[in-house]
Amino acid sequence: MPQPTLVILAAGMGSRFGGLKQITAVDDHGHAIIDYSLFDAYQAGFRKVAFIIKHEIEEDFKARVGRRMEKYFEVSYVYQQLDCLPEGFNVPEGRIKPWGTGHAVLCAAGQVDGPFAVINSDDYYGPSAYTALFDFLSAERPENEHAMVAYELRRTVTEHGSVARGICRVEDGCLADVVERTKIFKRGEDAEYTEDGEHFFPLPGDAPVSMNCWGFGPGMMRELERRFPAWLERNLPENPLKCEYFLPFVVNALIHENEGRVRVLPCHETWYGITYREDMDSVVGHLADLRKAGKYPEILLD
Repeated sequence: MPQPTLVILAAGMGSRFGGLKQITAVDDHGHAIIDYSLFDAYQAGFRKVAFIIKHEIEEDFKARVGRRMEKYFEVSYVYQQLDCLPEGFNVPEGRIKPWGTGHAVLCAAGQVDGPFAVINSDDYYGPSAYTALFDFLSAERPENEHAMVAYELRRTVTEHGSVARGICRVEDGCLADVVERTKIFKRGEDAEYTEDGEHFFPLPGDAPVSMNCWGFGPGMMRELERRFPAWLERNLPENPLKCEYFLPFVVNALIHENEGRVRVLPCHETWYGITYREDMDSVVGHLADLRKAGKYPEILLD
């Protein structure tokens, strides 16, 4: 079997954060969250990584992260650009928003030759998430059998604004449905979401959520490619400037059409991320506590 590849979504420009979150230091040694993720992934057994970036951040990213990782991983770079579209489609005039996580992963098709995991570059998932993914992807399975690491919603929200999460329904250990909610707000131990900014709906704090922490068999890349043109045909006329091809859209379609199965790997870690600059203090403090407890060395993969 080919070695599993860790695909890291690192093309975002950090508009809400106000900078490149992918390389923002979270400790005194200059490590970013992605350094902790790569350390955990290496410990779990990953040895191949594909960074999905934009040409606009290429030199900064390679200088701060990529070149250091070449000592530990087989590294490849993938460029998510707006004009990476199927034949017959063009970027709508005025469009600046990326095409979404499904499109980002599809851009890596030429660099992935087997099972692969997908994570966000600016999310801290915790060591057990990588162990669960690597063990799942290293076992022989049908090409259409996939996995998702699920977190409790209350462990993934921020005090400083809204977040986007995939709210999941789980049946018999497998994903039955995932709905992308793009504006979720923390409310004590629970949460609520809105679609229009006026009407709010409650969400329980223990709801399982997707944090874009996936394990995919080789068949997923073909599905992303096969379904993208039809998605563009449906969505471009209605929302040409902001529609996004999210990974959960394709996962849901596979499930509902009985063309794939997604095992849910429960995770009791607490997610940390820097959606907003105000999130920095909690992230820095949590990672400092983990280092003091001996969970991480002061110097990671350098």
